[in-house]
Amino acid sequence: MLEEAEKIGRRVKRARLDLGITQADLAASLNRSQGWVSKVENGLVELDSVALLNHLAAELHVHPNKLIGRPYSSSPAENQWQIAASAIMRELRRYDLTPVFDGTPRESGVLWGEMSRLHRLRDAAANVAILRSLPDLMREARALAEVSSDHEREEAFALYAVMCKFAHTAAHTLGHPELVAMSCERAAWAARHSGDPVMPAVADWMRVWDMWATADWDDAIALTDKALRDLEPAYDRGDRLTVRAWGSLQLRGAISAARASAPEEAMDRVALAKVAADRVTAETGPRVYDRHSLTFSSGNVAIHAVSVALEAGDQARALALNSKTHPSVVAALPHSRQGHHHMDLARAWLWNGNRDKALRQLKIAEKLAPQLVRNHPIARSTLRSLVYAERVATREELRRMSDRFHLDG
Repeated sequence: MLEEAEKIGRRVKRARLDLGITQADLAASLNRSQGWVSKVENGLVELDSVALLNHLAAELHVHPNKLIGRPYSSSPAENQWQIAASAIMRELRRYDLTPVFDGTPRESGVLWGEMSRLHRLRDAAANVAILRSLPDLMREARALAEVSSDHEREEAFALYAVMCKFAHTAAHTLGHPELVAMSCERAAWAARHSGDPVMPAVADWMRVWDMWATADWDDAIALTDKALRDLEPAYDRGDRLTVRAWGSLQLRGAISAARASAPEEAMDRVALAKVAADRVTAETGPRVYDRHSLTFSSGNVAIHAVSVALEAGDQARALALNSKTHPSVVAALPHSRQGHHHMDLARAWLWNGNRDKALRQLKIAEKLAPQLVRNHPIARSTLRSLVYAERVATREELRRMSDRFHLDG
């Protein structure tokens, strides 16, 4: 684990030297000291927040994954997901060509049932299983669009857009930037053909996530607001799917604002998302089908409030907000969301100086969503910090014992 920090440092140094800039130049662009950059390059400082990692990568003009060595090296069996990712890339590249599909594609209603299955896999953070399912489903959705007309054709494009969203989420989690970018582009293309008034905003929601990789926080906020304006009339009318998308976009905007060093705006957006969540809670009648797979709820707002405080560097506020959230609210969330939340709490407790509670939260996160946590750079950074601190503490304890035993004499 500690060797990984040294490798990251060497990649940072190589990227800096490739640009021909000094440590002092890089430090100035990051509003840090030259000494801090030197420690990063020697593996002595953890890049322990997404904002910090992405800002550093942006200043070095590389993708964050290049610095952290993601996708992470693992066993051949664990690398098999990249075969499925390549198959998805092939389908996305030939998006406007006649699909190669044997037989008759199933009706849209049946394929929406497949999306419900993928939604459950996403909630369980089973990202590899999602990628394996998508190539054939994408081909079938395109075939349906090719042979159908009117509403059924629009539904085929809506299905394709949602499939792109599943690919996007899995690719982010596992670390495949090319698939992330292409799935986002194809989702926007399919959304325009879908006849679904909310789908273009969902594609924008995906784009905001991508803007984080290049630390374009202001652009991410601007895109969020554009999408919100597009949804506002339907939100005011109380369209149930629009309310969910509107709230989800506010949470995206909140994270963006926190990373842009605008904590007050971030919390204002969390408050607006809470209003939307309260509207969802107050709904009556048959349960709406979450066709956009946004999983928006009051619990999601609660854990985002914790995340926003942490992104703003206020671990005390993050822990205080969590203490006010009933455990049942978090437990009702999908495992993927719970995993992210417990990763946040691990980092908050680490920053607060309580390594035991940090480790406990990290273990909970891994148990809930192992694929997510083991492939998350901040979880790995948190674990490295815990390992390093434990080694330092053990060395100090041994030194004191050696003194008592007079081993030097």
